[in-house]
Amino acid sequence: MSDLTVSRHFVHAALAGAEHLGFDTEEMLRDAGISTDLLRIEMARVSSDQFSLLLQIVWSRLDDELMGMGPRRARAGTFATMCALVIDCPTLEAVYRRAYQYSRLFEPMVTMKLETGNQKVRLVSHIEGEIRDPHYFMRESLLVLWHRLGCWLVGQPVELEKAEFNYPRPAHGDEYRHIFHCTLAFESDRTALTFDKRFLSAPVIRDKSEVLQFLKTSPADLLSRPDESNTFTGKIRGLIGRDFSKPLPDFEWIATELHTSPQTLRRRLKQENTSFQEIKDLLRRDMAIYYLSRQELSINDISAKVGFTEPSTFHRAFKKWTGVTPGAYREGERGNVKTER
Repeated sequence: MSDLTVSRHFVHAALAGAEHLGFDTEEMLRDAGISTDLLRIEMARVSSDQFSLLLQIVWSRLDDELMGMGPRRARAGTFATMCALVIDCPTLEAVYRRAYQYSRLFEPMVTMKLETGNQKVRLVSHIEGEIRDPHYFMRESLLVLWHRLGCWLVGQPVELEKAEFNYPRPAHGDEYRHIFHCTLAFESDRTALTFDKRFLSAPVIRDKSEVLQFLKTSPADLLSRPDESNTFTGKIRGLIGRDFSKPLPDFEWIATELHTSPQTLRRRLKQENTSFQEIKDLLRRDMAIYYLSRQELSINDISAKVGFTEPSTFHRAFKKWTGVTPGAYREGERGNVKTER
């Protein structure tokens, strides 16, 4: 099971189209193993495994990879067909150009178009027609899918320099820092991702057999489980590990392991919109939520496992992360939530 977590906002957002079309979204949540009581906790989070399964359920029930939010239906297999068409491309640039040619065959269009400059390039969102996307989920997903698919095909991070959105900063805007790992700009004249032109010449390294394996859980896993090994945030998470019962490595040791100076690493983390302290805190939070789903562990056991010497300190930290105590959170997961003031 993955210990990465996803904000409850994205759970509700992913179901908006199905709800509008009159589907039983509570049944979808049950089938994904997500407690509706847990979702009443404002700062609740679900595991990336649960979220990935929920996306697959929505796509399957609606037979629509745009999840009832787009200007038209994108029947199951649309994304897989695009992957089959781009796998023979020699470079990332060819991938994005062919993917655009494929997606413009459908009307109204829902696609990303590559725009090249002298040194920078943009992947710009093009959505025609009327959409039902009250929480911006479809628009966010389009950017995430095209970017992460490109990274996977070339086997390296395509480092984003800027993500811009043609709408105001939403209430969940802080989550964007951990999705895009770059400078964010809202109320822009377009929705787009900017990166260095050098990435366009990166060769495609995947083959057809790898694509078949990849498609067993995609595109759900691309949305719910980013390959963070490609970011400094992810590399640091990996070096910290999952055992918080022993002292954590210090920043200088981590910088040495990543073959960089502490000053450079701080700068890179700032570019990724995070800090060493935040990475440690969020990893502790995600591990605590994961352990709370294991009913055999007492809350005091969990407190020690995530590196707190005093259970009371753990309670305070967990309440800051989620708005409720560990006990109330566990009750929510069991389907017996008690709202706290």
